[in-house]
Amino acid sequence: MKLEKEGIYLRPITADDTEMVLHWRNSDSVKRFYLYRKDITPEEHSRWLSEKVDKGLVYQFIIVVSESDRPIGSVYIQHIDQTSQRGEFGIFIGETSAVGRGFGTTAAELIVQFAFGELGLHELYLRVLSDNVRAIRSYEHVGFSVEGNTREVACIDGAYHDVIRMSIKRGE
Repeated sequence: MKLEKEGIYLRPITADDTEMVLHWRNSDSVKRFYLYRKDITPEEHSRWLSEKVDKGLVYQFIIVVSESDRPIGSVYIQHIDQTSQRGEFGIFIGETSAVGRGFGTTAAELIVQFAFGELGLHELYLRVLSDNVRAIRSYEHVGFSVEGNTREVACIDGAYHDVIRMSIKRGE
């Protein structure tokens, strides 16, 4: 399966992507936007793939620039609840040269279409640190709306941070 739009495509993640994904995910430029900042080990990533992705509990894709066929990040849907038809959206751009070029917004648009079309979900939600203004703007551009702000819920490096919950419903 390959999802395409405006200069990028999404392809399913494979075990062959492990080294690249760990390099991205464990970099300070990506971790600084995550609630969970501990480095991910190769064993943890392999377990994620076998226990979540391979079993269809998580849908994770690699974001690839079409023109150069260069992988630049990843997008995923996790915590899928089939009863309430919702899942949690996540994304990161691992290649710093690709940040701020609209690739993340386009990847988010593709994954929203996938969530509502292929998976039949009713809602896609996300959590984002309140100071991640660039991401919030991108999510709003895709159609996500702010549902609330949980004050000082995340303790990161000894400091408390607010977390915003955003969502988009099918048909919005």
